[in-house]
Amino acid sequence: MSILVNKNSRVVVQGITGSEGSFHATQMLDYGTNIVAGVTPGKGGQTALDGRIPVYNSVEEAKNEAGADTSIIFVPPPFAAEAVIEASYAGMDLIVCITEGIPVQDMVKVKRVIDENGTRLIGPNCPGIITVDECKLGIMPGFICKKGNIGVISKSGTLTYEAIGQLVSNGMGQTTALGIGGDPIIGTDMRDALELFEADPETEGIVLIGEIGGPMEIEAARWAKENVTKPIVGFIAGQTAPPGRRMGHAGAIVSGGDDTAEAKMRIMKECGIDVCESVAEIGQKMKAALVQQTEAIA
Repeated sequence: MSILVNKNSRVVVQGITGSEGSFHATQMLDYGTNIVAGVTPGKGGQTALDGRIPVYNSVEEAKNEAGADTSIIFVPPPFAAEAVIEASYAGMDLIVCITEGIPVQDMVKVKRVIDENGTRLIGPNCPGIITVDECKLGIMPGFICKKGNIGVISKSGTLTYEAIGQLVSNGMGQTTALGIGGDPIIGTDMRDALELFEADPETEGIVLIGEIGGPMEIEAARWAKENVTKPIVGFIAGQTAPPGRRMGHAGAIVSGGDDTAEAKMRIMKECGIDVCESVAEIGQKMKAALVQQTEAIA
């Protein structure tokens, strides 16, 4: 088991003929991802990735002709929102949008459409999602992952990889690792991801990596206190940032109050999450939390 994607996901790559789309689609295909189609308007009838993948003019065509049910988007910021909306109306079960720099105004429209259509969106401005040894959607390096029973949720791309590295070096693998994105408006937030991992029978522990700015981590922690039975290890990036400072992501702006790193860490601890002061503690803390839970059950 896993969450959202697996070896049966039938993937269409929107923007497959662009340099970024073709590069990452090749990596995804080599990992074993089941890519069945690409979409670039005006290039329908061609093939991509050395003739391995048929290209269609629209996502609807890719669905009807190739049976695509999952979309990944490598489309430049001015056109990315339209690409998400197109995939949603075409009935994709899951859309992963890697694109950084989509205007917030565009994302307001996207959010309305995906909510109306009941579409699951990951991103934008995220590294994507990987179900280990089955399906990689996005720009995460697959070789760092190892199959196991820990779910990873992260706002930060690089720290997703760091958390995976920490787990592997402590002898633990992952079910699915998910980068949710750092923009102010995203499709799948931390609470959504926690709910999915809690429902996954194969996932035994969860790593939750947040950052300063916004209330998402606090809302997720409070929800987890009441609803999650699995051990959670947490980390907040941006602990040394002064108030008002933006930290790389558009969503990471501290205005004071409960969105500082200190406040988030305190509330997460109060909600029963094992919080790391340093990212280097993630692996050890997760290992200890699993041992503790096993002993409690015994």
